[in-house]
Amino acid sequence: MSTPDTPTTDAVSAPVHATDATYRTEVLESDLPVVVDFWAPWCGPCRQVAPVLDELARTYAGRVKIVKVNTDENSQVAADYGIVSIPTMHFVKDGELVSSVVGARPKPALVQEIESALLGA
Repeated sequence: MSTPDTPTTDAVSAPVHATDATYRTEVLESDLPVVVDFWAPWCGPCRQVAPVLDELARTYAGRVKIVKVNTDENSQVAADYGIVSIPTMHFVKDGELVSSVVGARPKPALVQEIESALLGA
């Protein structure tokens, strides 16, 4: 049962895993601004930033969507966006890339990027 305090279906409190087949729906057609994390399981810096993104997904639930794309399994999306180094994070609003960051970043830097690029703070 839904109440006014219950998050909507867009209030995802964990990262969503997108594939070549679901990227358009999960990212480009999202009603929410999106942080896309291009990563791979063997990537040490990717593993370092993963818990930060998990935390940010909870913090920004209902306002920003965190989407993870495993570049080993979804090479078409990675190629389409010219991903050559991981982790790479794209900040997408209204289906448009507004900013990107290459390399692992500490939580405060990611928060600042989300606030400025996606939420206009």
